[in-house]
Amino acid sequence: MKMEELAKVGGYKVPAAHHPFMRLGLEKLDLFHAEIADLEATLQDVVKLGGQDSEKKSAKLIKQLRSFEPSITMIGQIKAGKTSLVNAMVGRPDLLPADVNPWTSVVTSLHLNAALPADAPTATFQFFNKDEWDHLIENGGRIGELSARAGADEEMEKIRLQIAEMRDKTKRRLGRKFELLLGQKHNYAELNDDLVQRYVCMGDDFDDLDASGQQGRFADITKSADIYLTAATIPMPLCLRDTPGVNDTFMMREQITINALRDSRICVVVLSAHQALSSMDMGLIRLISNVKSREVVIFVNRIDELANPAEQVPEIRDSILQTLIDNNGPETPELIFGSAYWANIALGDNLDAIVADSAEAMFNWAEASLSAQTADMGTKELVWHLSGLPALFGAISDRITDGPGAEVLTAARKRALNLIGGVRASSSIVSMRLEGDTVTVMPHSQLVQRLDRIAQTQINQLNDRLDSVFQQFGSRVDQSHRRFLDRALESLLQHLESRGEDEVWQYSPDGLRILLRTSYQVMRRNATMACDQVFAAASDDLSETYRAAFGVAVENFKITPPAAPDIPAPVTLGQTIALDLQTSWWKGWWKRRKGYRAFASGFYDLIEAETAPIIAELKDRQTMDIRAMAERELREFLDEQRALLTDISEKSSLHLDDLKDIFGITAQQERAEIFDYIIDELTAQTHAAPQGPDQ
Repeated sequence: MKMEELAKVGGYKVPAAHHPFMRLGLEKLDLFHAEIADLEATLQDVVKLGGQDSEKKSAKLIKQLRSFEPSITMIGQIKAGKTSLVNAMVGRPDLLPADVNPWTSVVTSLHLNAALPADAPTATFQFFNKDEWDHLIENGGRIGELSARAGADEEMEKIRLQIAEMRDKTKRRLGRKFELLLGQKHNYAELNDDLVQRYVCMGDDFDDLDASGQQGRFADITKSADIYLTAATIPMPLCLRDTPGVNDTFMMREQITINALRDSRICVVVLSAHQALSSMDMGLIRLISNVKSREVVIFVNRIDELANPAEQVPEIRDSILQTLIDNNGPETPELIFGSAYWANIALGDNLDAIVADSAEAMFNWAEASLSAQTADMGTKELVWHLSGLPALFGAISDRITDGPGAEVLTAARKRALNLIGGVRASSSIVSMRLEGDTVTVMPHSQLVQRLDRIAQTQINQLNDRLDSVFQQFGSRVDQSHRRFLDRALESLLQHLESRGEDEVWQYSPDGLRILLRTSYQVMRRNATMACDQVFAAASDDLSETYRAAFGVAVENFKITPPAAPDIPAPVTLGQTIALDLQTSWWKGWWKRRKGYRAFASGFYDLIEAETAPIIAELKDRQTMDIRAMAERELREFLDEQRALLTDISEKSSLHLDDLKDIFGITAQQERAEIFDYIIDELTAQTHAAPQGPDQ
């Protein structure tokens, strides 16, 4: 890893804004943050009850709570103003360059309020590795693979010329040794605007850059950027991922965006009010169709450029919803209309800087959308409200607190319940011994052997159950794949028989995606059920081990199993394949076929090869990731319980003189009351927590 230190000079021309109105829409995140703080306080009480033995366990849980950083992936149309919107959301209008060259394929992750070690970098830029670069340069990326399979020599030659042009420009900027940079990571201790533009912004006039190459110097080999910022108006850590557009010559950006979506639970789709949605945005629709509907928010930007927003917005809304219905998009997504331009104007020093046409559009929109609730707002606050940012923050807050946030809190409370249960059980053993009772304890070696058997049995059970789930899923996926190919081939033959070879045949792959998505949803439910059953069985085994090991019953003692891991959406189904490209490319493929047999065999081979990577991704990578998450959750649970049980075992064998001061609170009656209070509170909160949204 290469480390480049940047002197603490310069900085951003426009500092982060901290206007009070920027907190509008974040009220639910404030409440969520307060719940996190309450749980941390409860864990501190556990430390008082359990002393040093429970301090490490509580500290680990507190650290996990503080490191929770839900991510929001921003995707959208090119030139929809997505980057300007991200800049407004973090209160830095000039943070990320909004006018970039179409070559740029950088995913920029803004980590807001992340807890960092003192020596951690505040900016990290990762370059493509050599294999990724070679795949583009030698094969032309995804579109090159497709053209090669289809024998599209003309298309391949165009791609080779474009790639050669890109490679030559890259070498001119970075020198002949630019390939040595591939795979490297550049870290910076401080961040300024020039630095961001070197890695993220290409610019349009890159032929004129000098050898020192400031703007866009590394942009075409930069794969990802991680920037760490403080956002005082946002009450907790968040990660905003700004992705490239999904339509580019080599489909490189599409795969990058798919990977970003896989790592996020919330997706904000940014559209332009002038573009709405059309057949040109099918790649975008395909991507969001495979994300849970509840986790998609659509922000229609640039209403400041509409002549009459009050009349046009309802028409645009209807058009977007109808397009989504017609193309199997998300059902009833939340639509928000606004203007990143207005938001950034509100963050600036001079409201009079707004252009005249935009001001007229704002007055028009204000008349249609303002209510009595906004009557007491100041001018800047009104502009911020009209920009749609409060509504967007509100939608994001709802999805965090009802989804991943609720899951994190529930999981933490369950772990806290298990921790306090263990401390209470340990305290019970201590109390009995201090009062002179005889406590019969299972020998330590026997306890360890029993815990080993439980761990091995339940891990085997988990894998056996998941094997069954994944085998059924694989069979269903293969069957859907074969049926789709057979139906498509039959449709092709009927077309040839009825209309001949002169008319180009078209066939939508949406049917395959729907079948695969349905199969995935069934697999997700079955995998979750399998995890829940194994986790519950492990909890029962451990509870029985406690009773067998110590021969005593403790009131309210129980071991709460963890929740099944959240299974990511099958976003790979959004990947573009040959049948999606109903353009000149497909017509070219069609014209090169001669005779029915050539059409039939060529089509079958092409589509089978095109869809095979998607099938493999679902059957292999996705299931492998699910298994790894489930097994990791089970192992962590078993390890925590092993630590608690062995801790009780050790206390049961300590000398009486060492037991008297083993806890921070020595009055047993007071301890019992606190135990009851904490357990009741945690149990009530766990049962009251909302569950994550379903598909």
